[in-house]
Amino acid sequence: MTILLVVCSLPDGDSAERMAQALVEQGLAACVHIQTAGESVYRWQGQLEKARELTLLIKTTLAAYPALEQAIVALHPYDVPEILAFPATAGLPAYIKWVSDSVIASPHVG
Repeated sequence: MTILLVVCSLPDGDSAERMAQALVEQGLAACVHIQTAGESVYRWQGQLEKARELTLLIKTTLAAYPALEQAIVALHPYDVPEILAFPATAGLPAYIKWVSDSVIASPHVG
């Protein structure tokens, strides 16, 4: 089973908590860690921007990723949300099993 760590930034605590709860409730993520706010500097539509954002670290499976991505896009307040997925190449076997067991094998967004 391939486990992914998905990174996603949100503009405020309320949207971060809503997203985290929805992803876990829908079985799309085993766990979502909400990191404290930090400063992001980026270029958007030709302009240099700065914003305070919270980062979500989402633990999921490769099989659930398409539905997870769809749910993030639907729930996210940004036009183009940050969604980056990284495969876990190693990890505590018991934790990997827990993530795998906690995510629905064929989740449906609805």
